[in-house]
Amino acid sequence: MNADKLIHQELMNALKKAELPTDLSFVVEIPKDTSKGDYATNVAMQLTKIVHQNPREIAQKIVQYFDVNQAKVTKVEIAGPGFLNFFIKHDFYEEMIEKILKLGSLYGHSDYGKNKKYNIEFVSANPTGDLHLGHARQAALGDSICRLLKAIGYQVTKEYYLNDGGNQINNLAQSLLARYQQALGLNVDFPEDGYHGQDIIDIANDLKNQYQDTLLNQSLDYFKEIGIKKEMDKIIQILDVFRVHFDVFTSEKMLYQKGWVDEVIPYLTSKGFTYELDGAIWFKTTLFGDDKDRVLKKSDGSYTYLVPDIAYHKYKLERGFDYLVNILGADHHGYVKRLEAAITALGYQKEQIQVLIHQMVRLIKDGKELKMSKRTGKAYTLNDLCEEIGVDAARFSFASKSIATHMDINIDEVVKKSNENPLYYIQYAHARGCSVLKIAQEKKIPFESKCHLLTLEKEIQLLKQISQYEKVILDVALTMSPYKLTNYLYSLAQCFHGFYNECKIIDENNLELTKQRVVLVKISSILIKNGLELIGVQALQQM
Repeated sequence: MNADKLIHQELMNALKKAELPTDLSFVVEIPKDTSKGDYATNVAMQLTKIVHQNPREIAQKIVQYFDVNQAKVTKVEIAGPGFLNFFIKHDFYEEMIEKILKLGSLYGHSDYGKNKKYNIEFVSANPTGDLHLGHARQAALGDSICRLLKAIGYQVTKEYYLNDGGNQINNLAQSLLARYQQALGLNVDFPEDGYHGQDIIDIANDLKNQYQDTLLNQSLDYFKEIGIKKEMDKIIQILDVFRVHFDVFTSEKMLYQKGWVDEVIPYLTSKGFTYELDGAIWFKTTLFGDDKDRVLKKSDGSYTYLVPDIAYHKYKLERGFDYLVNILGADHHGYVKRLEAAITALGYQKEQIQVLIHQMVRLIKDGKELKMSKRTGKAYTLNDLCEEIGVDAARFSFASKSIATHMDINIDEVVKKSNENPLYYIQYAHARGCSVLKIAQEKKIPFESKCHLLTLEKEIQLLKQISQYEKVILDVALTMSPYKLTNYLYSLAQCFHGFYNECKIIDENNLELTKQRVVLVKISSILIKNGLELIGVQALQQM
């Protein structure tokens, strides 16, 4: 348990014993001036608004009933108008060090999720071209969220919804057929809504080289299957490079073939959730909080995209998932309410579905924005990004921003090998640690879980930062906010570099202190590596 959590827990016990209110919000945090304590709380200040007593008097009552042994603190001091400052026992840090050394790569993992099942659907790009930067952001965020939820004890399935049943696939097939005919030297018009990307031309040329003109009499369905397979193979390949691997690929076409799409409207109608107007069938989504009802079946008899989407989510829930998460682009804001309506109409709780909307991505190079346009064949793709800045820099960049914010990736900045680059700074901390540990191993210096000799300010700051790791991982996972982890890792790296620069780690004239400093390097390295792994980034051993 974290030091601040232990203190908070014992404060609640003290409040009960002192017969003070416990239904209040207060913080236990590391103070700016650590000479006055390792942790501080404003609980007495918060209580004075409720019980109308002097905060110092309230603080004295709390101290009277506060069990320092249970909270693993040496003493509690009252400061200023009524703040409480706590000084942590070395016992707490020594238990933490032992735990980190024992668990290694599993440190920070927990059974919080109790094996409940999450289905996380992300990327789900149409198989009509290369992945663009929006897909890249989804891939990085989705995969990081999956890693984090697994780390705190959830069963997680990563799912890709293959849109192989809509009009975009007809356009793909017509585009591929036209490019194949053109590759054979035939003068044919290109479809008005066709895909102009180089990838379609490349597939067509491969078909021409392999089959010559023997495919000219093949049906459009043949070119659909070829196009989908070729495009998906390419998507899976670049996702593999990006360290993103899906557990399940679900086909929209399969939902139609099984008859599940056709079952949606009769089911909703049987529950009284539809009506007819102007020749169309409408879904009463306003019953469930939507701002207006939505069309399910148009007057021409065709379904809107909402119908197969309802079938798809019904299929996911029937597979036994407790929670569903969809990660979607910025143009899907209106989708959230209608999806919640669908889930509720199907007999489930709307809390079982969470839709995360990510904002746009811009690339900046040489001070200018790089434009993206898939249909012109000039798109800046995920593959381009990985080749130019590397997978680590790309994954870290996407993880480091809140999903709700627009983001710029400055290509010139993210490849800098300087402390101004957060990823470089963090990876350099790990590489420095590995270098120290290598020397320690060569000199046969054992690890020492004791830390009573670590009394310098930089040593204590590093210990405190390390002690926050478990709390951070749980919070980052539950809020699905990888950027909080990158912020933490940067702060951890700052503390490590400060310790490294100020303290002589290996001192052959003081073996006991050396052993304690070496173990501080060891556990710092473990945490940096663990944290980077959770966002799909490598911890380098040398730079």
